[in-house]
Amino acid sequence: MKNFKLLLSFIFMVSINVNASDTLIKNGTIHIGDGSEAFVGDIYIKNGVINSIGNLDIDASITIDAEGKIITPGFIAPMTAVGIIEIGSLDVTRDDAADYLNMGFSIFRAFNPNSTLIPWNRSNGLTSVITLPQQTSMPLAGMGSFFVLDGKMDVTGMKDMVMLGKMGASSGSRSEDLDLLENLISLGKLARNKNYEKVLESPLAEFFELHLQDIEALDKVANKKLPLIIETNRATDIKHLIDIKNKYNLNLILAGIEDAPLVLNELAQSGIPVIINPMDNIPNSFDELSSSLELASILNQAGVTIMFDSARSHNYHLMRQGAGNAVAYGMKYEDAISGMSKIVADVFGIKNRGSLVKGNFADVVIWESDPLEPASMPLYVIIEGEQIDLITRSSRLKDRYINKLIKN
Repeated sequence: MKNFKLLLSFIFMVSINVNASDTLIKNGTIHIGDGSEAFVGDIYIKNGVINSIGNLDIDASITIDAEGKIITPGFIAPMTAVGIIEIGSLDVTRDDAADYLNMGFSIFRAFNPNSTLIPWNRSNGLTSVITLPQQTSMPLAGMGSFFVLDGKMDVTGMKDMVMLGKMGASSGSRSEDLDLLENLISLGKLARNKNYEKVLESPLAEFFELHLQDIEALDKVANKKLPLIIETNRATDIKHLIDIKNKYNLNLILAGIEDAPLVLNELAQSGIPVIINPMDNIPNSFDELSSSLELASILNQAGVTIMFDSARSHNYHLMRQGAGNAVAYGMKYEDAISGMSKIVADVFGIKNRGSLVKGNFADVVIWESDPLEPASMPLYVIIEGEQIDLITRSSRLKDRYINKLIKN
């Protein structure tokens, strides 16, 4: 009986070994994602993580020859509506706005891992996203979450890991908005040590009909360094937000910032990371008169930490086109790659993703050519060590009509 148990134990251990997934990617041009120069080498993936990287002599269950191909980390889009909007013009397909909550509104449980936006963006090199709520009339809109785009019903992500807000270009007074923003942050300061009920009784909380979830969210931003994205463009608004960041010791990220060159020194000295759209050079308001295709290069040379956004809803993968445009106008190539990978992970506290280093989750993309060229497409997308099917609704439609033409 004892020998029989030992035999079963041995068979069990052998079966684990045989079923353990491992992949070796050979001879690719590897961009780590940390801003360092690319090199030709191999990546060994085991049990969903990067086991080793370099010139490797390893036997693996799956071997991918990436000679002449470019390897990057899976890109992370920092500002999307993936998983909560299907068709923007149909309210029944939108889960990005709240009726009752304010800054405490969370989109996490509305995320749809079966969204058509996931395979489309994933097949273009995005392996994870930060999904955000809709902006509101309030300076602070609600909570965003991080999601891995593996399409599994058991969602992998980080709930309520960032708050969204905006400043400027509204129908009201930006001076009042700035005062209101400070008042809300002050409410959050009062909520330290979970003093929520007392804060709820304050006149401001009552006036704006804030709920417990709103106060909890303000506490996280004001006292616990939760990242806060504020969309703004005018130079004076950027200056005021820098002052507020310093006054309240906030973990602030600025998005948009078309007027940033006018306050470049103050922005660079503040250490505030930014999210920009390098394709935007046409002012949409009087807040954006300094719009320029050279914005990324100017910020990069000043030492500002840069991430990327795309103005095209649904097509968030087009941030890599913007990154390519930024490089064309003078941004460093490796900094552009990092701005879509490691920098996003570092700024938002996303652990073990964003760079191709030992111990990180194996979120890897193998490209047919330069990923900053819009026409370049992934040959392989790997998320946590698993190769992802690159078929999308769009590719099915293409194949359907091409086959129909061939038959006719």
